[in-house]
Amino acid sequence: MINTGFLGGLIFVLVFAGMIIIHELGHFIAARLLRIEVEEFGIGFPPRILTLFTWKGTKFSLNWIPLGGFNRIKGEDDPTIAGGIAAAAPWKRLVVLLAGATMNLLTAVLAYSLLFYQVGVPNTHTVAIAEVSPGSPAEKAGILSGDFVLAAAGENIDSVTELQAIIRAHLDESLILRLRRGDQQIEISVTPLSSRTKKQGAIGVLLGNPLRPVGNWFETVPYSFQATYGTARELLALPGQIIAGAIQPQEAQLAGPRSIWNLFQQSVSRDVESREPSAQNEGQRPTNYTLFTIISLTISLGILNLLPIPALDGGRIFFTLPEILFRRRLPPKFEAVIHGVGFIVLLSLLGYFYILDFIRPVTINLP
Repeated sequence: MINTGFLGGLIFVLVFAGMIIIHELGHFIAARLLRIEVEEFGIGFPPRILTLFTWKGTKFSLNWIPLGGFNRIKGEDDPTIAGGIAAAAPWKRLVVLLAGATMNLLTAVLAYSLLFYQVGVPNTHTVAIAEVSPGSPAEKAGILSGDFVLAAAGENIDSVTELQAIIRAHLDESLILRLRRGDQQIEISVTPLSSRTKKQGAIGVLLGNPLRPVGNWFETVPYSFQATYGTARELLALPGQIIAGAIQPQEAQLAGPRSIWNLFQQSVSRDVESREPSAQNEGQRPTNYTLFTIISLTISLGILNLLPIPALDGGRIFFTLPEILFRRRLPPKFEAVIHGVGFIVLLSLLGYFYILDFIRPVTINLP
């Protein structure tokens, strides 16, 4: 019997450390390719345990706190230091700053490819009802999980976005759906409700695409890029949806370390359970909640670091853009002060957020 609690905790630590190390590795590779000196690449956070080795002027160290890693790039805030990043051309600084998030997003692409290679790629021209919410208009109308949507309001359906647009155009009106259920075609009338939140869905269904097997790994790559882009776009759209009232703030609450720990425990337990031979699991596909969680966290880290917040990569990119566009550089001391203050504020907010998360973690229930 697998100890899923220990396994979930181990995966939690490895994933957090791995995401940050991959992020820092992106900065390191870009800096070295552009001949910007990196003084130290650390695995874990100080205090230092030992220096592993030195390669081309970079010290590789192993540190005591095992939740990530760091780069100490030469001359980060002083443009008078030759060979440092602050002295480099602005486009070089931009490439180095973008490289961390790029590595996270490419990791998500690779993880999606691994997933799609196992389960198949989405057939994007076929729309399926993946789940029906209890008490929803869809359930009351008789729509079932596993139905395929062929037409809506007399229009043939070729994609999920097409069906979603038709549903939005018929809020609080009767909408006729033509469905394929097994070998039969049926028509069902359902009324999308404007009173339901975006998370609930106007008719209360989770739409998806059926999966088809792939012949080789390369076939998954385009779908993996599309899936990564779609997930990143959804994350970036959240603030606007909250402001517009499409999503309630509590529905978009950020998950902190304890919440994510709980999610990993739940995900690993469900994945292990789905792979154990039993009469209950016979004929069912194994779940991949852990891989989905890793993908979501990796993309979230990449996107978060690109936000124009002082002390993050996005904040430094924001200060680099005027120099590229207008060929005028902001005073380095002013920029260093902004990032220093921003770092202190960011740490304070994170500390408050983490304490709040331990006291009142986000409840995430897997379907």
